[in-house]
Amino acid sequence: MFDRLTAWAPQVLSILRIMSALLFLEHGTVKLFNFPAGVMGQPPLMSLMGLQGLIEVVGGVLLAIGLFSRPVAFILSGNMAVAYFMAHAPQSFFPVANNGDAAILYCFVFFYIFFAGPGPWSVDAARRRH
Repeated sequence: MFDRLTAWAPQVLSILRIMSALLFLEHGTVKLFNFPAGVMGQPPLMSLMGLQGLIEVVGGVLLAIGLFSRPVAFILSGNMAVAYFMAHAPQSFFPVANNGDAAILYCFVFFYIFFAGPGPWSVDAARRRH
């Protein structure tokens, strides 16, 4: 039974990459475009929050389509580690108390994608086939 599931692992890796990237992208669009929630306002582009929004939008789009997936995933993983230790860890030791659990999860999902690659449903995979 599990052999049948294992056969789908590459496609599920692509789904994990796409969904993680789209959720991550939303963090950037709310910072840069005040969309969808409109709860943050719009920080100046050259501020720390503005640059973070730019990283989230560009990185989210590239990772969602699977272009330059490994280097983008590595950069985003490190970015989330820095974000956690700068913004969340000083508030509390416990991620559930400092609202940093998403940053930790993104960090390790992106780190996994850096090693595992983008999966078969990606621009990177299509470029390798041609």
